[in-house]
Amino acid sequence: MIKRPKIAIVGAGGNVGAAVAQWAVVKELGDLVLIDIKQGPAEGRALDLTQSGAWEGFNNTSFVATDKPEMMAGADIVVMTAGVPRKPGQSREELININAGIVKGICGDVKKHAPDAILIVVSNPLDAMVFVAKQVTGFPRERVIGSAGV
Repeated sequence: MIKRPKIAIVGAGGNVGAAVAQWAVVKELGDLVLIDIKQGPAEGRALDLTQSGAWEGFNNTSFVATDKPEMMAGADIVVMTAGVPRKPGQSREELININAGIVKGICGDVKKHAPDAILIVVSNPLDAMVFVAKQVTGFPRERVIGSAGV
């Protein structure tokens, strides 16, 4: 039996994380772990995915929702969508300071629990967050990827 990839989506309670999760289950890319600092929104997204399974025609994907970063243990891919959105009048520099702290914390968890994973960063401002992720994890550059326009 072929091992299915384990994909952790951090920030799964938000709109971008939910979109990534929906796409991943429809394409049956692997087994998902939906992680969010607030477990309720991640659980809600998991329920949405469960209900959409019959409609979309996927049935070969398992997923779990949690607020515990240790659930990403052994993940092959970690997609980081966590962060706060930019507010009206807020500068990019202010956003960097806020989201860099969030990314540092998540990357510490990735390094600890999924040290062999490929890390896909979607958090904004993207270039700065990819730099932070690379510095904190110490992963080789081919395992830290930035993705905009998700």
